[in-house]
This record gives sequence, structure tokens and C-alpha cells, in this order.
Amino acid sequence: QVQLVESGGGLVQAGGSLRLSCAASGRTFSRYTMGWLRQAPGKERELVALISWSGDMTFYKDSAKGRFTISRDNAKNTVYLQMNSLKPEDTAVYYCAAGPMSTMTGGSPAYWGQGTQVTVSS
Repeated sequence: QVQLVESGGGLVQAGGSLRLSCAASGRTFSRYTMGWLRQAPGKERELVALISWSGDMTFYKDSAKGRFTISRDNAKNTVYLQMNSLKPEDTAVYYCAAGPMSTMTGGSPAYWGQGTQVTVSS
């Protein structure tokens, strides 16, 4: 069992930065692929970024490439999402998720956090 708690969301002006953190509990954290998904009002949930259990493989949604960076610290059971050059269209609830790679890429992570709101004003 893995429990995920996000933090770091908030209100920021366009062009600004935020760093999201996700603290995980459970001894199996380091075995799982971790990721961030987001859902804006009236839109479908979408995968933003993934990082493999070892950290040697990452994936980014096209619109996040070059602006967002996902990282993890297995010693601290924490995964991060550094978001730079934020745009109003990045406004959404951001969810931390964990699970085997197949579940993450398939859109059905095994574990979810409660979400943190990110609002980017123009």
C-alpha cells in the first residue's frame, strides 16, 4: 500500500514557477514508476510527466517539455515536479500517482494523491 500527499500548489502569474512535491508512505515506493497527472475543469485527465523507479527514464507531455522537470528522491520517498514558464493553460488540479509502468502509461495508476490546485493567472 502506498499513500501519496501532494503539496506546493498555488496561484502564480504567467511566466512564474512552482514546485510540486509528493510525499509517499510505504516501503515499496522505490519500486514504482511515479508521475504527475492533471485535470482542468471540463477537460479529461491527462498525463503530464513520468519517472521510472530508478530515475533514469522520464516522459513528458509535449506541452510540458522544456518547461517542467520531474525528479525523485527515493531516500526521502518524494517525487517533485518543477514547473517553469507557467501558462494559464497549465491551470488544473495536479495529482501525484504511483504504480507499475504499465498502469501509469495506461492511465490507471495504482495509487493516487488527493490533488493540489495550480492556478496560473494571465
